[in-house]
Amino acid sequence: MVLVYKCPNCGSNMVFDSEAQKLVCPHCRTSKSVEEMDNKQEDKMEMKSFQCPTCGAELVTDMTTTATFCNYCGNSALIENRIMQDKPAAIIPFSVSKEEAVEAYLKWCKKGLLTPKSFISKNTIEKISGIYVPFWIYDYDAEVSLRADCTRVRVERRGDTEYVHTDHFDVYREVKTTYNKVPADASEKMEDGIMDKLEPFNYESLKQFEMPYLSGFLSEKYTYKSNEMKERVEKRIHSYATEAARNTINGYATTTIQYENVSLYQKESKYVLLPVWILNYRYLGKNFVFAMNGQTGKVVGDLPISKQKVAGWFGAVAAITFLVVRICSYIFF
Repeated sequence: MVLVYKCPNCGSNMVFDSEAQKLVCPHCRTSKSVEEMDNKQEDKMEMKSFQCPTCGAELVTDMTTTATFCNYCGNSALIENRIMQDKPAAIIPFSVSKEEAVEAYLKWCKKGLLTPKSFISKNTIEKISGIYVPFWIYDYDAEVSLRADCTRVRVERRGDTEYVHTDHFDVYREVKTTYNKVPADASEKMEDGIMDKLEPFNYESLKQFEMPYLSGFLSEKYTYKSNEMKERVEKRIHSYATEAARNTINGYATTTIQYENVSLYQKESKYVLLPVWILNYRYLGKNFVFAMNGQTGKVVGDLPISKQKVAGWFGAVAAITFLVVRICSYIFF
């Protein structure tokens, strides 16, 4: 067994830095002392080794990696036995190239006028990685029954007197809906909020899984099984179904839900791989993520603010203000 220490911030493998004498994450730059990491059992990861099919070098990966790169020859290395143990049903191939992802990343960085310069350095840009993220997609039928107290307001005038009438209506609805291919990312390393914001994916592009699609990209096997994701996905479908039922009630001044019941029936779930370009970056002790939908090009993430640029901006404003005040003092006095 090989032990590797996971970064508590982004989940990457930490390495010992001889200069800092600490374990450092090469992706987000989180650093931890040897003593601290050795005492944290939850950040230790069992690793397994296998041989690069091209040059024969020994490669070490975590238990969920299914496609990686050889550090010696640079070629793609697919871990076939892990893939075939639980083969994905389908895959959406990358439509966005790395060059397009880098271009989009640079445009995204320019939107933040106070973004640190290090975010557009060559070393940072080279860390943008294309990864096939494991997802479960679910098909559900939903039935919603609800009762609501609804009102309509009408105004009646008699001479100089105005009468306001509020009519109450007992409204009942029964709504049946079907939801197909509702996604939930099944990777422990990927932040759920980021993955949710990358939607929607166009499922018309789903193809039967074949190994060659993984060549040249990183890939992971799911961390969570379908039944372990059920609570999360059903909470999402529950909100969709209630919204659909409530949207059938129109034309009233007010609507107060008195009773609501939602029944969900799972029809099918499939294990699929979806394409994502991603970059993790740590700045001033906080982790920032750039992520792009590898099919549609949709970009999500948060940009940090450079303290040096902020100081320079305030200095420039102060200098201009001082100059304006001086000019005005000469003119008026």
